[in-house]
Amino acid sequence: MNMEPRYRLAFELYPYEKHADQDASVPVRHPIVIVGAGPIGVATALDLGQRGQPVLVLDDHEGIGEGSRAICFSQRCLEIADRLGCGEAMVEKGVVWNLGKVFHGADRVFEFNLQPEDGHKNPAFINLQQPYFERFLVDHVRAEQAKGTPIEIRGRNRVTALEEKDDHILLSIETPDGPYQIETDWLIACDGARSPLRDMMGLGFEGRVFEDNFLIADVKMTADFPTERWFWFEPPFKDSGQSALLHKQPDDVWRIDFQLGWDIDREKELDEANIRARVDAMLGPDAEYELEWTSIYTFQCRRMEAFRHGRVMFAGDAAHQVSPFGARGANSGMQDAENLAWKLDLVIRGLAPDSLLETYSEERVYGADENILNSTRATDFITPKTEISTLFRNAVLHLAHDHPFARPLVNSGRLSVPCTYDGLSLTGDDTLPGGPGRTRPGAPCVDAPLGNQFLLNTLGQGFTLLTIDAEAPDDLTEVQISITRLALCAEDDATGALAERYLGDTQSAVYLIRPDHHVVARWAAFDEGATRTALRRAIGQE
Repeated sequence: MNMEPRYRLAFELYPYEKHADQDASVPVRHPIVIVGAGPIGVATALDLGQRGQPVLVLDDHEGIGEGSRAICFSQRCLEIADRLGCGEAMVEKGVVWNLGKVFHGADRVFEFNLQPEDGHKNPAFINLQQPYFERFLVDHVRAEQAKGTPIEIRGRNRVTALEEKDDHILLSIETPDGPYQIETDWLIACDGARSPLRDMMGLGFEGRVFEDNFLIADVKMTADFPTERWFWFEPPFKDSGQSALLHKQPDDVWRIDFQLGWDIDREKELDEANIRARVDAMLGPDAEYELEWTSIYTFQCRRMEAFRHGRVMFAGDAAHQVSPFGARGANSGMQDAENLAWKLDLVIRGLAPDSLLETYSEERVYGADENILNSTRATDFITPKTEISTLFRNAVLHLAHDHPFARPLVNSGRLSVPCTYDGLSLTGDDTLPGGPGRTRPGAPCVDAPLGNQFLLNTLGQGFTLLTIDAEAPDDLTEVQISITRLALCAEDDATGALAERYLGDTQSAVYLIRPDHHVVARWAAFDEGATRTALRRAIGQE
């Protein structure tokens, strides 16, 4: 049967090979199947595989499609990739940036620094074309496979149907050699915004569809623009629309984004001559460049009602969609991956109840709602729909030029920050008087320098008891789960960052940290009973 790829590949990484499963007389059973070998699917597979869980990844292509698509990857996303083992390669290839500038017409309104403090291994953001990001993940899968990590990727294996059974899922798969079936205990849907699996289950999205169109033009050129994010409201360039965006990617490629409005002729706007006219107006008539990739997109701010449906979990764009303003899509999806992997691992091992997986949906729906709220606000500010809202926006921009109080109101896309699970089911108590708000229970751990290494690199794949100038046992086991102690002294960090980020106004602190490096609970001193209770709560047994 002919199965031609739907788009051209940037990297062919998992070419089709016939597998013994296809000739089996009865469907072969797999513990975990992930559908979709994009960044979220592969990151989830890496996390589970490194925990010893056999994972099969199915994708309907043989590699990574052309087009830069997502390009902005946040510090939290890079920290997750670093824990998986491929973050350093991404940072080395990517364009590091912390500064952004906002313009109104030809006037610069203000600039901002996303990481004004030192003491982090990873930068606030890198720009890196999504095909590279995905390739580094898949390259690391190959390295893990060489060490015996149980991860398999099958290209040109398209899932055409699923059937939910009492204790497993039956999948029908189409390949160049014809159809076959497999079974899986758990299914993770990472198959994108148009998720066929979501449609097969009759599930939908809730939210808002925005009536606007944006033109992306990735151009290759040598330019002396600084490595910053530049955003224009009502840009001064001819025919550049209501807003414009410029920032640099690797390989001398620059992302240019023009807001076109709603009622457009898409075919006309994608004509190369018309695209070049817009780019020439921005860069100048003498600019020399090549068009690498162009696209027109509209966007939605929507999500599924729940991300878990029995033995099927949805992650990434299959579960939620946001506008690109703020770089919240892939960055949020990577947080889905790290949230799900450790919970599914404990459930499979019988160390946590099945209900723990409900908290995956609880926490990541919470994160999706936070992203949708910020993304919607940014879109409404960038694309005001009424005369009154346009007047308000322009007044804010005018005031922000000279008055700092107005600058927080300017919204060119609140850039992605990690989600804090305030008040949710697994979040424990906070009995650290004067403790820093940024590392409160529910928050992700903040990095800090420790001599020639960094804090996040010293946290393992399991539960950690971080003690700072406090006594505690080196090992503690509760409900068959080990808690490993990381004992530090504030003076280990001569910069004072560790104390500022974890002690605040106190002299000592004890933190219980989850496998995904979110804080469960914290205390001024070790309390064995409180620690055991917090751990049971963190795995859904309280």
